[in-house]
Amino acid sequence: MKKRKNHSPDFKAKVALEAIREEMTLAELSKKYSVHPTQIGTWKRAAIENMAAAFTRQGSAPERVSAADVDKLHSKIGQLVVERDF
Repeated sequence: MKKRKNHSPDFKAKVALEAIREEMTLAELSKKYSVHPTQIGTWKRAAIENMAAAFTRQGSAPERVSAADVDKLHSKIGQLVVERDF
């Protein structure tokens, strides 16, 4: 029985990029990289679906909460503490 191959993300990206370019068929890529054509198609779809994530900002600031919202939440917490202790 064969052992499963675990391919690195870099390898998957390389194969998926070649599949997206469509310079070679999936069968040709399959022979070249010794990977099943269905697996290459899956990697290609995943790469296309997640492509937008590459253009998101990594260090984008989280949403700012206004001081009024913080005061409102603090008063609600105080009210709940009083109700619980009662």
